Amino acid sequence: MAQINPYIHFNGNAEEAFLFYQSVFGGEFLSVVRFKDMPSDHNHPIDETEANRIMHIALPIGKTDILMASDTPEFMGKHSEQETRSKISIIAESKAEADKLFHGLSVGGTVEMPIADSPWDSYFGMFRDKYGIEWMVDYDPNFKAPQ
Repeated sequence: MAQINPYIHFNGNAEEAFLFYQSVFGGEFLSVVRFKDMPSDHNHPIDETEANRIMHIALPIGKTDILMASDTPEFMGKHSEQETRSKISIIAESKAEADKLFHGLSVGGTVEMPIADSPWDSYFGMFRDKYGIEWMVDYDPNFKAPQ
């Protein structure tokens, strides 16, 4: 079965963001590759100020999901941290886990919808974290994950 894993881009602070995400989700990084670890590309050389930035990082979330990211080299331009992006949706296994994730990840961010019981019978909230990434946290006691 195919798997969908979010891949997000940062303007030079991917490592900081992923250390923060690791502090909330736990786990160990599957991969941390820096631009300096890659073979040199003479057409698009990486400036030495970007050599230690993240070319690829991967953090397992739960039993099967992986959150991945990279910094975007400056020659490729900047990402607008206030643009509308797709949200990362987390389906929690309990109300307590939903609270932990929502309150942990939203620290320093902007809550768009406080986590609470929703009209569609789940426990739900939305926010933009301090890195500009948009999240939805949901706990539905009736949700059955596909097998």
